[in-house]
Formats: sequence, C-alpha cells, structure tokens
Amino acid sequence: MRIGLTGGIGSGKSTVSGFLLECGAAVIDADAISRELTGPGGGAIPALAAAFGPQTLDSRGALDRAHMRELAFSDPDARRRLEAILHPMISRETEARAAAAQATLLVFDVPLLVESGRWRQRVDRVLVVDCEEETQIQRVMQRSGWTREGVEAVLKQQASRASRRGAADAVIYNERYSVDELRQQVLTLAKRWQGAGMA
Repeated sequence: MRIGLTGGIGSGKSTVSGFLLECGAAVIDADAISRELTGPGGGAIPALAAAFGPQTLDSRGALDRAHMRELAFSDPDARRRLEAILHPMISRETEARAAAAQATLLVFDVPLLVESGRWRQRVDRVLVVDCEEETQIQRVMQRSGWTREGVEAVLKQQASRASRRGAADAVIYNERYSVDELRQQVLTLAKRWQGAGMA
C-alpha cells in the first residue's frame, strides 16, 4: 500500500515518519531527495546554476537554500522555474526508490503533497499531520531559530490546514499528544493499513 504523508511546517510530520519506519514501512522522503539533488555535486546543480546564475550557489557548490527560498517567495515566476527543474527529478527518484523497496507499506513523505496536485493519484491513502497554526509557529521558531515573520511567510506559501484535511484519508491532530500517545496513534493506523494492503 502506498501512503502519502504530509503536513505543514512544524506539524510533527517528521516524527510521524520516524514512527512509520518503526512499523517496518519504507519511507521515501521527497525533501531529503531534494536536498541530495541540490547539495554539492547534486544532479540538479547544473540546471539550477544555468537558470538562476552562480550567485544561487554557496561556497560548497550547493544551492543556497535561504537565498532561493527568499527568491521563490518574492517571485512567483522564479518559483515556477525552480519547481520545473526539481519536481520531475524528485518524482523520478522517488519512484526508483519505491521500486527498489521491499515493504508492505510504502510511505511517501511529501511536504507539498496537496500543493503539487500530482500526488493524490500516485498513492492509495493520504495521511495528514495537523495542528494549530500558532503551534506550528512556536515549534519552528524554537527548533530552527526563525523569526515569526519568516515562519508566517512559509505558512502563506503552503496549503491551508483545511485544504490538507480535505485531501486526507486520515488526520493525526498532533496538538496535545505526548510522544508516546502520538506513537500509539501512528502504530495503530499503520497496522490497520498494512492489514488492508495485504487483504
């Protein structure tokens, strides 16, 4: 069974992904693939340098993610060009890893699953990790040292909570769970879906 896992920044999606790994799921992380493609020597670097200029690379030859994030947020055309380069490459790599995986549960961890519009037909179920917007802001500020304005700018670029919930087959509301309670929620859901996938 193919599961699409998504959630807004600071929702706890990465924690849920880790619990799914515990269940024996194969987790294919689209954001990690993106970082590999845009790291030093990454497959996307030549195309990105050609499209946006050498100033978009840092001293290691990797994409300057902070610079590109600022550019993409301020310039919709730049964002479209960035996505036109990265999304097909990420898509090919996720499918290659899925084909090589040996698990009854394949989890595609995709931060922009709802926004992309392409993932719904590629998965059997969509799992959304959700929480209050203020909780997202506080978690990211504490975790990453971002300003409130910086987190709010990212939130504005992401799908609304209502849009994500509307696309979901299951929602984990990660607002007041302890880590153990969250883990139990994930394990119970994974067991149910693994059973459905083998039925």
